[in-house]
Amino acid sequence: MSKQVDRPDLDLDKSSEQGFCKFFSSLAAQENTIRVFERSNGDYYSVHGADAEYVANVVYKTTTVIKYIGGNSSTGLASCTMSRIVAENFLRDALLNYQLRVEIYAPQDSGSKQGGSSWKVSRTASPGNLQQVEELLFANSEMVAVPLVMAVTFKVTVDQMQCGVAFVDPAQRSMGVCEFTDNDVFSNLESLVIQLGVRECLVEKETAMRHLEHTKLVGVLERCGVVVTERARSQFASTDVEQDLGRLLELTAPVASLAELDLKGAIGALAAIIQYLNLLMDETNFGSYSLSTHSLAQYMKLDASAVQALNLVPSPQDGSSKTMSLLGLLNHCKTSQGQRLLAQWLKQPLLSIEAIEDRLGLVEIFFSDSETRNTLRSVHLRTMPDFKRLSSRFQRGFATLQDIVRVYQVVIALPGLCDALSGDGTSQPLVSKYYSQDLLAITEDLQAFRSLVETTVDLAMVDSHEFMLRADFDEGLQETKAQMENEMRQILGEQARVAEALDLEANKKLKLERHNTYGHCLRVSRTDAARLRGKSTKYVELSTQKTGVFFTTPTLRDSSRAYRDLSDAYNKAQSALVKEVIKVASSYCSVLERLNKTVAHLDVILSFAEASASAPTPYVRPTIKPDGDLRLVAARHPCLEVQDGVSFIANDVSMVSGESEFVIITGPNMGGKSTYIRQIGVIALMAQVGCFVPCDSAELYIFDCILARVGAGDAQLKGVSTFMAEMLETASILKTATPKSLVIIDELGRGTSTYDGFGLAWAISEHIVKEIGCKCLFATHFHELTELEVIYPSVDNRHVMARIADTAVGSSSGQRDLTLLYKIGQGVCDQSFGIHVAELANFPESIVRLAKRKVEELEDFGVKDADGEAQAMDVDSPGSATFTKKQMADGSKLIELFLSEFTNTPGLPDMASDQIALRVNELRAKYNSDISANAWVQHVIATL
Repeated sequence: MSKQVDRPDLDLDKSSEQGFCKFFSSLAAQENTIRVFERSNGDYYSVHGADAEYVANVVYKTTTVIKYIGGNSSTGLASCTMSRIVAENFLRDALLNYQLRVEIYAPQDSGSKQGGSSWKVSRTASPGNLQQVEELLFANSEMVAVPLVMAVTFKVTVDQMQCGVAFVDPAQRSMGVCEFTDNDVFSNLESLVIQLGVRECLVEKETAMRHLEHTKLVGVLERCGVVVTERARSQFASTDVEQDLGRLLELTAPVASLAELDLKGAIGALAAIIQYLNLLMDETNFGSYSLSTHSLAQYMKLDASAVQALNLVPSPQDGSSKTMSLLGLLNHCKTSQGQRLLAQWLKQPLLSIEAIEDRLGLVEIFFSDSETRNTLRSVHLRTMPDFKRLSSRFQRGFATLQDIVRVYQVVIALPGLCDALSGDGTSQPLVSKYYSQDLLAITEDLQAFRSLVETTVDLAMVDSHEFMLRADFDEGLQETKAQMENEMRQILGEQARVAEALDLEANKKLKLERHNTYGHCLRVSRTDAARLRGKSTKYVELSTQKTGVFFTTPTLRDSSRAYRDLSDAYNKAQSALVKEVIKVASSYCSVLERLNKTVAHLDVILSFAEASASAPTPYVRPTIKPDGDLRLVAARHPCLEVQDGVSFIANDVSMVSGESEFVIITGPNMGGKSTYIRQIGVIALMAQVGCFVPCDSAELYIFDCILARVGAGDAQLKGVSTFMAEMLETASILKTATPKSLVIIDELGRGTSTYDGFGLAWAISEHIVKEIGCKCLFATHFHELTELEVIYPSVDNRHVMARIADTAVGSSSGQRDLTLLYKIGQGVCDQSFGIHVAELANFPESIVRLAKRKVEELEDFGVKDADGEAQAMDVDSPGSATFTKKQMADGSKLIELFLSEFTNTPGLPDMASDQIALRVNELRAKYNSDISANAWVQHVIATL
């Protein structure tokens, strides 16, 4: 695509430039909002000011695309244009990936198409509210992410927080409410936000009375990647919500049951969402929404750190590699609805063993039967449209005859899907329970839809991508259709005549095309185009493309124009009838939504089976128990083992109640500690999602939540240091974890001094062991922490193995080669490998030598005496001499005894100096043998 097409010129005269600049300067600044201006009836768009600079950097990767209107680069308004396609792609990214709000401006009158000051906001959108731009941005692309908007109210009591939550999915036309008690760090709300995949949250505007709670709430939401929108407190009033819900919901008197459940706070939050989304302004919403109550106990809880630690969803750092996240790795789905459901399942691991076993059973069926799996995926699911979006188009009045035909094509294919599911390899009760019964019932329910389409739609024209009603449906249409058929015979006759004249076989060498711009025309390959040369009066070349040369003839051109005019007249005549047909077809939306759920479920199960079977080492079905121990044989990290150039080393895992519930892992950096603890969390989550796991065998029990403290990143723009972020995450863990939780902690206490960090790590570890008693994996460089194993039987020390050998025999450098084995062994790592890792990173030799010398000086347990006893350093002595701990302890007692006896000498205050000296000599003579036997005391005396 040319630059001119990508970036059309913003052709404004001086008067228009000045008028637009004046209008733009009058707009109030809005944070995290992109303003886009529609030009030439939507042929292209422009952005201005800071938005222009943002688009230049994000879309075009250069600021040279910026032009200035109303002045020069220092006084003018920065402006940048985008073609329609570029603008649509950018706005999709802005809403779904960059978490920005969007305002689209349109001219108020025809005289303001290019410039001037007469502009108005025609559409607005935010990450949780895409209703006004859905057809604009997603008409020709899949909508994989589902926008969800939430509203939160909270009431502070003496020792707890009462949260009322409502959420709405405009695409699914569903509402949900729930209320729950939370702690002061909103850990339950954080889990709910992750479970639902919320994109935007409405909160009450901050007040002085609730400043601290408001700050914490916003911090939790932003940590989860949610856009926070503040609304006036009055919008959270539940006064008129009963009447509003009565118009929106399918059920009658829906609020009565909610009032019985005492969900006043949640209903107030729902009122705010209804007003924010303007649901009552669209009559198509009336009677179409469903309302349900949500329970936090339905699914495993995950915090934001766990989502990051387990690499559940792609991050910007992953680039284009799908396998860097669990979602990308497991995503072998063939449908948009399957991809959406997979993302939802990964954030909603199950707590019901029965439901988990059903999913595992389905995965096992298709895992074992590769032929049926491949047939279902490549033949049946590959052609399935997004029924949810089609249903939404029917409900909103955007549907066309093409949409009806797409549904019809699925209806006639459903029996084949049912046959494939009921084949010899899959005639299983589970397949019947989840798929066959539903699909057979849906097929039966859609038979009337099939009859409707076959009676009203001209299916013979579908192959030529024309969608119109049957001519016999109306007398006026019959006459126009007869004329169209006559013109088509003329067109086909002209094709045959040209084929004979050029000696090219029709439909093979000479093809008839229906081009969007040229209408009916002929196409030949570039090679055969030589036959057209010198015959411009007979054959008019239209364009040359990769697919060949397009041309026409005077006769074909006239027939094509006539056919186009008749087709336009036909469409105009049938438009009223089409609306009636679409209205009848829209009554089947509920059936389409049932079909959507069944297809999505099947797609995800097949995706799990495909991922499990195609892994470098096939996954296995885990054994799930309500409680007990965790045992994994040859466990692997699913994302790492598929990376190029990686030969993954598997490790066994055993976490036994009372013996190894709290596992401390020590060892060198880059040795595999983080991978080891994270892969256990990933495997546990995969098992409770219902997927096979990357092990040789796996035995797990149900975890109620996975909580994590990993990484060491600042949030400088929010004023949060590494250590503060670490403490906030850890506080949430301590207040959320239960005896059935899995806690993953990686390098706690690194953001402060060594002593403070170790003290906190010890206290937190001891609290988890004594007070919580959950399964915990703790990777650390604090070797002193391993002493917990001596105190508590449930603590188990493990380490990542490494081997050190001399770089070369007789090497004068004294450097040694560090080999990381990536194997986990029992016990404590016997030494630190930090300097060795620095050597691997090619640190200058002088720095490495200095580091080693400082370690020798500061190491508490680095020197042994002749008897092999550990020595300690006297840091106050100028020579940094070293003595055993016993020498220092015995010497301290000796000095204390000496000074005590001296200070208790009778009449000491009245003694003359010569009498005091005599008394000191007496005591020295008394303790002389003990002093002579203690080198540390002699050292102290010598330095006085």
